[in-house]
Amino acid sequence: MMIVSALIVGLIIGFVINKILEKNKGKKKISDADKTAKRIVKEAHKEADSIKKDKILQAKEKFIELKAEHEKVILSRDKKIAESEKRARDKESQISSELSKNKKLNQSLEAKVKNNDELQEKLSKKTDELETVLERKVKELEVISNLSAEDAKEQLLESLKEKAKSDAMSHIQETIEEAKLTAQQEAKKIVVSTIQRIGTEEAIENCVSVFNIENDDVKGRIIGREGRNIRAIEAATGVEIIVDDTPEAIILSCFDAVRREVARLSLHKLVTDGRIHPGRIEEVVGKTKKQIEQEIIEVGKRTVIDLGIHGLHPELIKQVGRMKYRSSYGQNLLHHSREVARMCGVMAAELGLNAKLAKRAGLLHDIGKVPETETEVPHAILGMQWAEKYGEKPEVCNAIGAHHDEIEMTSLLSPIIQVCDAISGARPGARRQVLDSYIQRLKDLESIALGFTGVKKAYAIQAGRELRVIVESEKVSDDKAAALSFEISQKIQTDMTYPGQVKVTVIRETRAVNIAK
Repeated sequence: MMIVSALIVGLIIGFVINKILEKNKGKKKISDADKTAKRIVKEAHKEADSIKKDKILQAKEKFIELKAEHEKVILSRDKKIAESEKRARDKESQISSELSKNKKLNQSLEAKVKNNDELQEKLSKKTDELETVLERKVKELEVISNLSAEDAKEQLLESLKEKAKSDAMSHIQETIEEAKLTAQQEAKKIVVSTIQRIGTEEAIENCVSVFNIENDDVKGRIIGREGRNIRAIEAATGVEIIVDDTPEAIILSCFDAVRREVARLSLHKLVTDGRIHPGRIEEVVGKTKKQIEQEIIEVGKRTVIDLGIHGLHPELIKQVGRMKYRSSYGQNLLHHSREVARMCGVMAAELGLNAKLAKRAGLLHDIGKVPETETEVPHAILGMQWAEKYGEKPEVCNAIGAHHDEIEMTSLLSPIIQVCDAISGARPGARRQVLDSYIQRLKDLESIALGFTGVKKAYAIQAGRELRVIVESEKVSDDKAAALSFEISQKIQTDMTYPGQVKVTVIRETRAVNIAK
């Protein structure tokens, strides 16, 4: 028991001793920390004093620099003021000297004016004396010649007129003869030079396009069950699709290049997509037609940029693009117009005329050949009307309208356009008369059918041996369709000349469409 008590007492004493030691250690640490803090504060004060001195020195140096710069500015300003004052003094002295000179000149001028007045008086007296002498001499001459002064003047004028006329006529005749000798040579030189500088290829348009396919299995999908797909394509595009034994190829036949291109692109999309049925065909054909319209505009823009023509109306640019899908006697109309534009530019430059206006007129001279609807107005007059409507210059409008002599030529550009048009069309291999007459016959067939009431579309296919007419089911009944086919055939037989026979097929289709919402 006493041992336990002794242990407890020992632990208490040890704890007290430990606390006393820790308290002494804490006091020692606090005193050390105070010393360190005092030392740091002292060092900070020293560093602050040094920084303060440095800043004061920097401020003094900066003040001295600014003062020096200010003094420089003041000196330069004083110098400029002194120079300005000197110039002003020089100007004043110059002005004073000029004033003195002007004063002397005025005095001399006044003296000369006085002398001139005296001379004028003397001259007027002399003139009066001469007039009296002249009148006396004229009267004496009238007495001698038995003619008055007026009669003598008239006789003299008549003789001078006759002599001048004869001299002028001989000079004009010599000039005309010389011009005839040199003009033909110069004209041939300019034409040959122009043709040599504009190299073009032969451009013959065909009426068929070949659509290549990967394998012959695609042909069956294009034809469809009982031929429904191929009939839908032909009805939507107006192009005859020929599927024969030709390996990996389908032939598209149509005189209209736009329809042919629409059919070709539509077939490409359908074959690529794989979904080929009548509904899908109509949708793709509609989208392709919009794509072709956009492409026509892009072609027109590229053409005018290539030729360096600026400021052309957007509608005229569209008509230029449409020329890509038109031909004139087998010659592509856009190629022909580009060729004419280049030749006109060269020829106008050789003659010292406005080459840019000549190019513009050359490009637009045949835009009357691409109307969206057929018209009886000659293409030159129609093109001139379009050019006037869209703000072209009078020289360009006259050149377009006069290049086939429908109107009188009023500017030098007009004969240049006419000559270049003839050169482009007369090149060997450029044109083919038979193709143009064939295309015109197909257009006439379609026009006859479209002239009847209720006809929605009309397509001439199989080289004009068949005319397919699509009618509106609401306006034309089945009985009326048969009668319409007979009437169209009789109209063709009466109004047209054609080889062989023309088969007229009237197609009437009834559709019921509803939309579930």
